[in-house]
Amino acid sequence: MYSKKVTQKLSLPLVSRRPHEVGTVAPLFPESLNKQKIFTLRWFFISYSGVLFIFVNKTIESAQGSEQAPQATVPSRLRRWLTDSSVGQEDPNNSSKHGAKWWQVMCLSGLDYFSTLGYQPAIAALAAGALAPFATLILVAVTLFAALPVYRRVASESPHGQGSIAMLERLMPHWKGKVFVLVLLGFAATDFMITATLSAADASAHLIENPFTPSWFTGKEVPITLVLLILLGALFLRGFTEVIWIAVTLVFSFLALNLVIIAVSAANIIGRPVSVTNWLDSLFTAHGDPMMMLLVCLIVFPKLALGLSGFETGVAVMPQISKAPGDTEANPVGRIRGAKKLLTTAALIMSGFLVLSSIVTTVLIPATEFQPGGSANGRALSWLAHHLMGDGFGTVYDVSTILILWFAGASALAGLLNLIPRYLPRFGMAPAWASAVRPLVLVVLLVAIGITIHFKASVDAQGAAYATGVLVLMSSAAIAVTISARRRGEKGKALLFGATSLVFIYTTVVNCVERPDGLKIAAFFIAAVLVVSLLSRFRRSTELRATSVMFDDCAVEIIRKASSAGLLRLIAHEPVKISKRRYLHKHQHAILASHIPQRAPVVFLEIKVSNYSDFAQDIEVRGITRHGQWILEATAPSVSTSIAAIAMAIRDNYEVMPHIYFRWTEGNPLLNLAKFIFLGQGEIAPLTREVLREAEPNLQRRPWVHVG
Repeated sequence: MYSKKVTQKLSLPLVSRRPHEVGTVAPLFPESLNKQKIFTLRWFFISYSGVLFIFVNKTIESAQGSEQAPQATVPSRLRRWLTDSSVGQEDPNNSSKHGAKWWQVMCLSGLDYFSTLGYQPAIAALAAGALAPFATLILVAVTLFAALPVYRRVASESPHGQGSIAMLERLMPHWKGKVFVLVLLGFAATDFMITATLSAADASAHLIENPFTPSWFTGKEVPITLVLLILLGALFLRGFTEVIWIAVTLVFSFLALNLVIIAVSAANIIGRPVSVTNWLDSLFTAHGDPMMMLLVCLIVFPKLALGLSGFETGVAVMPQISKAPGDTEANPVGRIRGAKKLLTTAALIMSGFLVLSSIVTTVLIPATEFQPGGSANGRALSWLAHHLMGDGFGTVYDVSTILILWFAGASALAGLLNLIPRYLPRFGMAPAWASAVRPLVLVVLLVAIGITIHFKASVDAQGAAYATGVLVLMSSAAIAVTISARRRGEKGKALLFGATSLVFIYTTVVNCVERPDGLKIAAFFIAAVLVVSLLSRFRRSTELRATSVMFDDCAVEIIRKASSAGLLRLIAHEPVKISKRRYLHKHQHAILASHIPQRAPVVFLEIKVSNYSDFAQDIEVRGITRHGQWILEATAPSVSTSIAAIAMAIRDNYEVMPHIYFRWTEGNPLLNLAKFIFLGQGEIAPLTREVLREAEPNLQRRPWVHVG
């Protein structure tokens, strides 16, 4: 009846049979954050988050159904479709099935990065005037010599898509680290969600402003943006493969059209040298001193920071890169090599286009056209396409720009869909079904629709939060690699990365001072992540929080010897006082309070709390003998849930029914409940019984709980 293997393992469900609420993000993007709007926004945030929280949970609850209930309202086919874990997820045994080549994934992440060519030259010209090419050179220098080395290091140390957030999590254990991670996830949500909604809104605005667009499109920004977002969500519901190939097509065509425009513009400049003379005259008239030029470029640099937006997404989509032969989950060398190629190639391509586009637009376009209301404001290269190559080619370029702006949301969705399942379910702050792509796509799509409707597809209302999210994540990445290099004794790299951290922190602070709305908006994202995540953790606290239970040889032998008449008596003991007298006292108390026969064999069960902020882990049960007493000891994040998991594992592996004996815990019940949720301790006996009740609905098969 008993196995003689060295290790016994029982896989247990991470999620109990009770459905739970969804850990989602409900962000807000006000156009003007005066006090009245902030008050209104708070209520919108609370009501919208709550409705979304309940709606999605009920939807998945119906979709999951029960295997004993074939009359469920949602067909099993829809249930399987919703929870199909193969969609958008890498197969560790056959990565080529779902993975793509690094240059293809570069196009996916580059949708966000390369699409900024549609507006970055105009932003540079508006911010720096005739100095725009020189300010862009500083941006390129920061890209190649600061951001690129940082993210190549991040790719090496966090190859599974978590980025710098995972690196910082390892440096800050327990709840302090998890709260810090949730704050960074709030900024990441700010970055990724606004990339999707802002890009779709900007694409609809370009569509409406095109001279060939029918007049009845005017004023229809919201419905057009919603259609673009729904189509984007539909592509992700089918799987990442389709999205990647569309991204490859869009990126190559967009870059080719930009290259044609730059080449024609350069030819025009060569044919008309007076345009260069006029530019130089205006340059030296406004800024005669070279040092003053450099100072102005440094001052306006934060306004050009959106040109750095592609790095975080590039790391986030790393899991979509195919593994090389010989790659392991712990050390995917081939994938890391591919990610470094992705980051380097994208940075070099973008740097070249930024410098060349800034030169031709600054030299050829009158300065007045860059001002708000001007025909080149936000669309400098499109202006050149229409004026130098005609409305026909200009319209082709506009269509390409519209498509890539719309599809830039794909890279954001890919990053968000990769980031959330790697943190919130693992923290117990979202249902485990959140690791499936399709339910998560539906949640993100609902949030995006709510954002678009509430803010009427306004691009300006979302711009500040976009820059804030990008810069905070880049600052955190630079700090993470600085700490990593310092801990490894790499002094030279630590100094370099430290200087990079200062650059990004300076840029972030300046951006927040000049545009504080972005920080306020990001605060709503952070509040949404914290509130909904903690609510979900509370609701899931009584799940059977063990991924598996394993027994060593000594534990198996103790269970075999202590089993009597088909049952095993376990006395729960806190491993603080471990003297011989304490064990004898605990044994005698169990005999008197719970009427255990005097000569009946008993086993003490001791749980040492590890990282109480963790949600679930593998439990290794070790058997020892101390002071002549049999003891099963284990380490786990929570005492109650681990006792329940061990009891069920003993029942299933060794065909004996565990009887667990407790004493009542002294203290305030509410305080003990808080200790259970946040410290893994508290009122052990009733909570163990509740965990067992939820995990095993069959009363006849449920391990017994005795309290005296």
